[in-house]
Amino acid sequence: MKLFKLKSGIAILHESKHYLLREDWDLVINRNLLHGYLLGRLKKLPTPDDLPIRIENELLPPIGSQEVWAAGVTYFRSREARMDESKSSGASSFYDLVYEAERPELFFKAIAQRVVGHGGTVNIRKDSTWSVPEPELTLFINSESIIQGYTVGNDMSSRSIEGENPLYLPQAKTYERSAALGPCLYVPSEPISQDATISMEILRAGEILYKDAVQINRMKRKHTELASWLFRECEFPNGCFLMTGTCLVPPNDFTLHLRDRIDIQIESIGLLSTKVGAKE
Repeated sequence: MKLFKLKSGIAILHESKHYLLREDWDLVINRNLLHGYLLGRLKKLPTPDDLPIRIENELLPPIGSQEVWAAGVTYFRSREARMDESKSSGASSFYDLVYEAERPELFFKAIAQRVVGHGGTVNIRKDSTWSVPEPELTLFINSESIIQGYTVGNDMSSRSIEGENPLYLPQAKTYERSAALGPCLYVPSEPISQDATISMEILRAGEILYKDAVQINRMKRKHTELASWLFRECEFPNGCFLMTGTCLVPPNDFTLHLRDRIDIQIESIGLLSTKVGAKE
Protein backbone atom coordinates (compact mmCIF):
# COMPACT_ATOMS: atom_id res chain seq x y z
CA MET A 1 0.00 0.00 0.00
CA LYS A 2 1.29 3.46 -0.93
CA LEU A 3 0.30 6.85 0.48
CA PHE A 4 0.81 9.96 -1.66
CA LYS A 5 0.57 13.34 0.03
CA LEU A 6 -1.36 15.75 -2.21
CA LYS A 7 -2.48 19.35 -1.96
CA SER A 8 -6.07 18.06 -1.90
CA GLY A 9 -5.65 15.17 0.55
CA ILE A 10 -4.01 11.76 0.73
CA ALA A 11 -4.15 9.40 -2.23
CA ILE A 12 -3.89 5.71 -1.35
CA LEU A 13 -2.84 3.13 -3.94
CA HIS A 14 -3.78 -0.43 -3.05
CA GLU A 15 -4.08 -3.38 -5.41
CA SER A 16 -4.10 -1.08 -8.46
CA LYS A 17 -6.98 1.04 -7.13
CA HIS A 18 -6.75 4.66 -5.97
CA TYR A 19 -8.63 6.04 -2.94
CA LEU A 20 -8.88 9.58 -1.56
CA LEU A 21 -8.55 10.26 2.16
CA ARG A 22 -9.18 13.80 3.40
CA GLU A 23 -7.50 13.71 6.80
CA ASP A 24 -4.46 15.31 8.43
CA TRP A 25 -1.25 13.62 7.26
CA ASP A 26 0.38 13.54 10.70
CA LEU A 27 -2.67 12.05 12.41
CA VAL A 28 -3.03 9.36 9.75
CA ILE A 29 0.53 8.06 9.66
CA ASN A 30 1.42 8.34 13.35
CA ARG A 31 -0.37 5.28 14.64
CA ASN A 32 0.34 1.65 15.41
CA LEU A 33 -0.80 -1.04 12.96
CA LEU A 34 -1.01 1.57 10.21
CA HIS A 35 -1.47 -0.96 7.41
CA GLY A 36 -4.46 -2.57 9.12
CA TYR A 37 -5.99 0.80 9.91
CA LEU A 38 -5.79 1.87 6.28
CA LEU A 39 -7.27 -1.40 5.06
CA GLY A 40 -10.28 -0.76 7.25
CA ARG A 41 -10.67 2.78 5.96
CA LEU A 42 -10.53 1.79 2.27
CA LYS A 43 -14.01 0.25 2.42
CA LYS A 44 -15.61 3.68 2.91
CA LEU A 45 -13.32 5.92 0.85
CA PRO A 46 -14.17 7.46 -2.55
CA THR A 47 -12.24 6.38 -5.64
CA PRO A 48 -12.08 9.45 -7.93
CA ASP A 49 -11.13 8.67 -11.52
CA ASP A 50 -8.73 11.63 -11.68
CA LEU A 51 -6.53 10.58 -8.74
CA PRO A 52 -3.61 9.36 -10.93
CA ILE A 53 -3.57 12.81 -12.58
CA ARG A 54 -3.76 14.52 -9.18
CA ILE A 55 -0.80 12.46 -7.98
CA GLU A 56 1.18 13.68 -10.98
CA ASN A 57 0.21 17.35 -10.58
CA GLU A 58 -0.32 17.83 -6.82
CA LEU A 59 2.35 15.60 -5.33
CA LEU A 60 4.08 16.84 -2.15
CA PRO A 61 6.93 15.30 -0.15
CA PRO A 62 5.52 12.55 2.13
CA ILE A 63 6.27 14.49 5.30
CA GLY A 64 4.24 16.66 7.65
CA SER A 65 5.74 18.14 10.82
CA GLN A 66 8.28 15.34 11.27
CA GLU A 67 12.04 15.77 11.55
CA VAL A 68 14.42 13.89 9.27
CA TRP A 69 17.42 12.16 10.85
CA ALA A 70 20.13 10.08 9.21
CA ALA A 71 22.50 7.24 10.01
CA GLY A 72 26.05 7.21 8.71
CA VAL A 73 28.65 4.55 7.92
CA THR A 74 26.13 1.70 7.93
CA TYR A 75 27.56 0.10 4.78
CA PHE A 76 31.20 -0.92 4.22
CA ARG A 77 31.40 1.15 1.02
CA SER A 78 30.29 4.25 2.90
CA ARG A 79 32.99 3.60 5.48
CA GLU A 80 35.63 3.51 2.74
CA ALA A 81 34.35 6.69 1.12
CA ARG A 82 34.32 8.64 4.38
CA MET A 83 37.84 7.47 5.21
CA ASP A 84 39.05 8.59 1.75
CA GLU A 85 37.53 12.07 2.03
CA SER A 86 38.98 12.63 5.53
CA LYS A 87 42.59 11.57 4.97
CA SER A 88 43.89 15.12 4.68
CA SER A 89 42.32 16.11 8.02
CA GLY A 90 43.78 13.10 9.83
CA ALA A 91 40.31 11.93 10.81
CA SER A 92 39.92 8.89 8.56
CA SER A 93 40.20 6.44 11.47
CA PHE A 94 37.05 7.94 13.05
CA TYR A 95 34.86 6.33 10.41
CA ASP A 96 36.49 2.92 10.81
CA LEU A 97 35.79 3.13 14.54
CA VAL A 98 32.15 4.12 13.97
CA TYR A 99 31.59 1.24 11.55
CA GLU A 100 32.75 -1.27 14.17
CA ALA A 101 31.28 0.42 17.24
CA GLU A 102 28.15 -0.63 19.12
CA ARG A 103 26.75 2.92 18.95
CA PRO A 104 25.77 4.01 15.41
CA GLU A 105 26.38 7.44 13.94
CA LEU A 106 23.07 9.32 14.00
CA PHE A 107 22.67 12.98 13.07
CA PHE A 108 19.91 15.50 12.50
CA LYS A 109 19.33 16.08 8.79
CA ALA A 110 16.38 18.40 8.13
CA ILE A 111 13.09 19.89 9.17
CA ALA A 112 10.22 19.52 6.72
CA GLN A 113 10.86 23.01 5.32
CA ARG A 114 14.19 21.83 3.86
CA VAL A 115 12.79 18.66 2.24
CA VAL A 116 11.77 18.44 -1.42
CA GLY A 117 9.75 15.72 -3.11
CA HIS A 118 9.65 13.85 -6.39
CA GLY A 119 10.13 16.27 -9.28
CA GLY A 120 11.64 18.92 -7.00
CA THR A 121 15.06 20.56 -6.89
CA VAL A 122 17.77 19.68 -4.37
CA ASN A 123 20.57 22.16 -3.74
CA ILE A 124 24.34 21.96 -3.76
CA ARG A 125 26.25 24.40 -1.56
CA LYS A 126 28.09 27.20 -3.36
CA ASP A 127 30.99 26.88 -0.89
CA SER A 128 31.45 23.16 -1.60
CA THR A 129 33.74 21.84 -4.33
CA TRP A 130 32.62 18.22 -4.01
CA SER A 131 28.90 17.47 -3.74
CA VAL A 132 27.15 14.13 -4.15
CA PRO A 133 23.73 12.56 -3.62
CA GLU A 134 23.36 9.68 -1.19
CA PRO A 135 20.45 7.33 -1.99
CA GLU A 136 18.99 5.82 1.17
CA LEU A 137 16.13 3.63 2.27
CA THR A 138 14.28 5.88 4.71
CA LEU A 139 12.18 4.61 7.61
CA PHE A 140 9.06 6.23 8.97
CA ILE A 141 9.01 5.55 12.72
CA ASN A 142 5.92 6.52 14.71
CA SER A 143 5.94 8.24 18.10
CA GLU A 144 6.12 4.88 19.88
CA SER A 145 9.36 4.02 18.02
CA ILE A 146 7.70 1.43 15.74
CA ILE A 147 8.62 1.34 12.05
CA GLN A 148 5.38 1.77 10.10
CA GLY A 149 6.51 2.67 6.58
CA TYR A 150 9.30 3.41 4.14
CA THR A 151 10.20 5.96 1.51
CA VAL A 152 13.10 6.79 -0.81
CA GLY A 153 15.57 9.34 0.54
CA ASN A 154 18.35 11.48 -0.88
CA ASP A 155 20.82 12.69 1.75
CA MET A 156 22.66 15.43 -0.15
CA SER A 157 26.24 15.69 1.05
CA SER A 158 29.03 18.28 0.68
CA ARG A 159 31.97 15.93 0.87
CA SER A 160 34.65 18.62 0.59
CA ILE A 161 33.30 20.31 3.72
CA GLU A 162 32.96 17.14 5.78
CA GLY A 163 36.36 15.95 4.58
CA GLU A 164 38.00 19.16 5.75
CA ASN A 165 36.96 18.42 9.33
CA PRO A 166 34.39 15.93 10.73
CA LEU A 167 33.10 18.70 13.04
CA TYR A 168 31.77 20.43 9.92
CA LEU A 169 29.27 17.60 9.39
CA PRO A 170 26.19 19.79 10.17
CA GLN A 171 27.22 22.26 7.46
CA ALA A 172 27.98 19.47 5.02
CA LYS A 173 24.58 17.88 5.55
CA THR A 174 22.05 20.53 6.60
CA TYR A 175 21.11 23.49 4.42
CA GLU A 176 18.18 24.59 2.24
CA ARG A 177 16.82 21.75 0.07
CA SER A 178 19.47 19.37 1.37
CA ALA A 179 17.10 16.39 1.53
CA ALA A 180 14.56 14.73 -0.72
CA LEU A 181 11.87 12.18 0.16
CA GLY A 182 9.33 10.42 -2.05
CA PRO A 183 7.48 9.67 -4.10
CA CYS A 184 5.23 8.09 -1.45
CA LEU A 185 5.11 6.47 1.95
CA TYR A 186 5.12 2.71 1.40
CA VAL A 187 3.11 0.92 4.09
CA PRO A 188 3.45 -2.88 3.76
CA SER A 189 1.85 -5.56 5.89
CA GLU A 190 5.34 -6.93 6.66
CA PRO A 191 8.78 -5.28 6.91
CA ILE A 192 10.35 -4.49 3.54
CA SER A 193 12.29 -7.35 1.99
CA GLN A 194 16.00 -7.27 2.76
CA ASP A 195 16.56 -8.40 -0.83
CA ALA A 196 15.03 -5.18 -2.16
CA THR A 197 17.35 -3.30 -4.49
CA ILE A 198 18.17 0.39 -4.30
CA SER A 199 19.53 1.95 -7.49
CA MET A 200 20.72 5.37 -8.60
CA GLU A 201 21.39 7.11 -11.90
CA ILE A 202 22.90 10.57 -12.30
CA LEU A 203 22.29 12.25 -15.64
CA ARG A 204 23.81 15.38 -17.18
CA ALA A 205 22.28 16.77 -20.37
CA GLY A 206 20.57 13.40 -20.86
CA GLU A 207 23.78 11.37 -20.54
CA ILE A 208 24.15 8.83 -17.73
CA LEU A 209 27.28 9.68 -15.75
CA TYR A 210 26.78 7.23 -12.90
CA LYS A 211 24.66 4.11 -12.49
CA ASP A 212 24.75 1.44 -9.80
CA ALA A 213 22.54 -0.69 -7.57
CA VAL A 214 22.79 -2.69 -4.36
CA GLN A 215 20.53 -4.77 -2.14
CA ILE A 216 19.67 -3.26 1.24
CA ASN A 217 20.77 -6.49 2.95
CA ARG A 218 24.34 -5.20 2.58
CA MET A 219 23.68 -2.91 5.53
CA LYS A 220 25.66 -3.78 8.67
CA ARG A 221 22.99 -2.64 11.14
CA LYS A 222 19.32 -3.63 11.48
CA HIS A 223 16.57 -1.09 10.94
CA THR A 224 15.11 -1.73 14.38
CA GLU A 225 18.55 -1.23 15.94
CA LEU A 226 18.88 2.24 14.37
CA ALA A 227 15.36 3.18 15.45
CA SER A 228 16.06 2.05 19.01
CA TRP A 229 19.19 4.21 19.32
CA LEU A 230 17.41 7.27 17.90
CA PHE A 231 14.55 7.02 20.39
CA ARG A 232 16.73 6.43 23.46
CA GLU A 233 16.78 10.09 24.52
CA CYS A 234 14.52 11.77 21.94
CA GLU A 235 10.76 12.07 21.68
CA PHE A 236 8.96 12.60 18.37
CA PRO A 237 5.29 13.47 18.97
CA ASN A 238 4.38 12.93 15.31
CA GLY A 239 7.00 10.31 14.52
CA CYS A 240 10.13 10.89 12.45
CA PHE A 241 11.96 9.83 9.31
CA LEU A 242 15.33 8.10 9.52
CA MET A 243 17.63 7.72 6.50
CA THR A 244 19.56 4.49 6.94
CA GLY A 245 22.82 5.17 5.07
CA THR A 246 24.12 4.57 1.58
CA CYS A 247 26.26 2.03 -0.27
CA LEU A 248 26.15 3.84 -3.62
CA VAL A 249 29.00 6.33 -3.81
CA PRO A 250 30.12 7.99 -7.08
CA PRO A 251 33.88 8.00 -7.84
CA ASN A 252 36.01 10.53 -6.00
CA ASP A 253 36.52 12.59 -9.17
CA PHE A 254 32.76 13.16 -9.55
CA THR A 255 30.82 16.15 -8.28
CA LEU A 256 27.29 17.30 -9.05
CA HIS A 257 26.66 20.22 -11.40
CA LEU A 258 23.68 22.52 -11.67
CA ARG A 259 20.83 21.01 -13.75
CA ASP A 260 22.00 17.40 -13.20
CA ARG A 261 19.20 14.90 -12.62
CA ILE A 262 19.27 12.32 -9.83
CA ASP A 263 17.04 9.24 -10.14
CA ILE A 264 16.83 6.97 -7.09
CA GLN A 265 14.62 3.89 -7.10
CA ILE A 266 13.86 1.28 -4.46
CA GLU A 267 11.91 -1.89 -5.20
CA SER A 268 8.32 -1.80 -3.91
CA ILE A 269 8.50 1.93 -3.13
CA GLY A 270 9.10 3.71 -6.43
CA LEU A 271 11.19 6.41 -8.11
CA LEU A 272 12.42 9.65 -6.54
CA SER A 273 13.66 11.98 -9.28
CA THR A 274 15.10 15.41 -8.53
CA LYS A 275 17.02 18.13 -10.33
CA VAL A 276 20.09 19.93 -8.98
CA GLY A 277 20.09 23.63 -8.18
CA ALA A 278 21.58 26.09 -5.71
CA LYS A 279 20.27 28.64 -3.23
CA GLU A 280 19.79 32.03 -4.87
